[in-house]
Amino acid sequence: MSQLPTITDPRLLVGSSTSDDAAVYKINEDTALVSTVDFFPPIVDDPYLFGAISASNSLSDVYAMGGTPLIALNIVGFPSDLDFSILSEILKGGVDKAKEANTLIVGGHTINDAEPKYGLAVTGIIKPGHQVTNIGARPGDHLILTKPLGTGIITTAAKQNKTSQQTLNIATKNMAKLNKQASEIMTKVGVNACSDITGFGLLGHLKEMAYNDSINFEININNVPVIDGTWNLINQGIVPGGTIRNLESIDKTIDWGNKITEEEKILLCDAQTSGGLLISVPQEKLDQFIKECEVSEQDVSIIGVVKNKTSINPIKIIK
Repeated sequence: MSQLPTITDPRLLVGSSTSDDAAVYKINEDTALVSTVDFFPPIVDDPYLFGAISASNSLSDVYAMGGTPLIALNIVGFPSDLDFSILSEILKGGVDKAKEANTLIVGGHTINDAEPKYGLAVTGIIKPGHQVTNIGARPGDHLILTKPLGTGIITTAAKQNKTSQQTLNIATKNMAKLNKQASEIMTKVGVNACSDITGFGLLGHLKEMAYNDSINFEININNVPVIDGTWNLINQGIVPGGTIRNLESIDKTIDWGNKITEEEKILLCDAQTSGGLLISVPQEKLDQFIKECEVSEQDVSIIGVVKNKTSINPIKIIK
């Protein structure tokens, strides 16, 4: 990306320069388009669930901006020698999840590929100026996470037949869950910043939110929600390659507390699929935010705070 020209246009309200989850393009004073795309290979064996999870993941980028998804296009890579009933199930999973999001899948494109891949290009709308970016966190904010961590570790263990069906079912349910409700709550209450947690792990995406040089993030590992069974798998040494690369790339930019273990570092860098929203909520709106989540039965965990900058490293981990 660094080799490409910088895109500047007064109508482009959010582009790629801030590593946000989607682009936002102003049409008029009342409407802006929210545009994103995502796709990946299967992470579960069930083709229908794979389609649903991938669709949920793609839609999440619009929700992270506070937008409303409207239409989507399928993006498919599929081997020509594989049973096409598998592709049919993948697409059904995507259609059903999009329907849950009140989003229409109106077409798409398929290519012959050695490995199945699926995702969506999603278009949504938002009122200009109402978009929630990942760079607006302010000192005094509280950091909220809406889904537990561990999906990368669990799906890797499942491929090795080293996790229980119960643990995998919990992970699958979390990945397939839309971030629609959490997004609606944050837009209703009003927040300062948001990102969804996917391949870069919690700390990778949090570092992207440290765009403001005047702030530090402090995360309490004890408050981070974790899918049951994840710690046991980490202790067995079951860790995805992407999670290891995440940790290696960010390790020296984190203030690790003296009591933070290697296993905890791995968890915080675990490459998630269709993870939750990480939201920076102003102190004066925290009680309302939590109350709205309780009424809606939306999972929510307060995992940290935003502070005035005191360290060269943007993130500190405590316990």
